[in-house]
Amino acid sequence: MVHGSKGLLKLSLALVLVSFTLPVPAADFPVADRVVIDKSDRQISLWRGDTLLKRAKVALGLRPQGHKSREGDFRTPEGRYQLVERNPNSDFFLSIRVSYPAPADVRKAARLGVAPGGQIMIHGQPNKPKHNEEYYRRTDWTDGCIAVSNSDMVDIWLMTTPSTPITIRP
Repeated sequence: MVHGSKGLLKLSLALVLVSFTLPVPAADFPVADRVVIDKSDRQISLWRGDTLLKRAKVALGLRPQGHKSREGDFRTPEGRYQLVERNPNSDFFLSIRVSYPAPADVRKAARLGVAPGGQIMIHGQPNKPKHNEEYYRRTDWTDGCIAVSNSDMVDIWLMTTPSTPITIRP
């Protein structure tokens, strides 16, 4: 039996390592052709065609209402982007970078005379938590990223590919 967050982290890491080392037929893991974030519902949905593959709860930036317009505004962007880069060694349990800022975001920030920000990720929980588990489950706590549980992050990691489209709705 796994006890506490350290035990869960070890189990999650073991699942990720196993997924990279065992030959598994592609048909065993459905792959999403798009990801949708509904900020108002605090949910991420992975879709293939009209079929919902997975839905999970998310935490957003500290100021989740509105579109990200500048670096340090603690907002999660809104719009259409792509998943572009994976990092198994981030400060959080796995991370997948979202292609924010898009050219339109860069132009808007330039008109405002500010930097648009960047490094928006979908990621799991902090590898070195500063708060208890309840805080991360019930609070919008990121700097603008989309955070999920570690077990949900494993699924998202396995069910998406680079260049998967992601739509972030208000």
